[in-house]
Amino acid sequence: MDTILEQLITLSHDLGLESRQLAILGEGNTSATCGDGTFLVKASGSQLGNITAGGFSRVNTGAVMELMENESMSDDQVKQALQDVLVDPQQRRPSVETFMHALCLEVGGAKWVAHTHPVSCNAVLCSKLGAEPFLSHLFPDGIVVCGRNVAVVPYVDPGFLLAKVVFNELRRFQDTYGGNPKLLLMVNHGITALGQSATEAFNIQLMADKWAKTILGTYAMGGPNFLPTSHADRIESRPDEHYRRRALGIN
Repeated sequence: MDTILEQLITLSHDLGLESRQLAILGEGNTSATCGDGTFLVKASGSQLGNITAGGFSRVNTGAVMELMENESMSDDQVKQALQDVLVDPQQRRPSVETFMHALCLEVGGAKWVAHTHPVSCNAVLCSKLGAEPFLSHLFPDGIVVCGRNVAVVPYVDPGFLLAKVVFNELRRFQDTYGGNPKLLLMVNHGITALGQSATEAFNIQLMADKWAKTILGTYAMGGPNFLPTSHADRIESRPDEHYRRRALGIN
């Protein structure tokens, strides 16, 4: 438990480093499963860049998943629910994105989740093109680190309603591709990395940032030259790329 918390603090600090422009002030949130039916998630109002142990809350995964069976919840109901799912009621109320984190961990197969609002990614996701430029790849490492395909949700009010849409997208992705996404793109909002380790979640964030910057650069130089589908599929299936994934802490 202490080791997970220490890694979560380090991951949060790395993501919240101002020079990286992934998240500033109170933006973004992180979480990690404790392996016992609970998970740690950033408390509401905490800042990734300077968060301490007291900036995280431990919540009951099953309790959050039960709440997801509701069709809707009012703001007051959400506020009370986030208090009720705490393992220790003395801890701070968890982030409103706790619902999404629970889904990524429980349904999406992740063990570590990192959600940020990168300037680069949002420059694309907030454009009229939305997530479309991310639906094709530009270079091999984007496939190696972020996966052959990405999950995408439209803009939805953050919190419970967003989580409902994320749930549907996770299921659609699993039905379509037979696995879980590594990168979830949220139009007009930000990105979420689903990792098996803190290192993988961080690497997905870094590569998504590079990918977005590359996309922006290509549009300034006449438009993107996307990899043909056959080449992208080849990168995904190459044994040496699988080896490189493992060396990078990517599963």
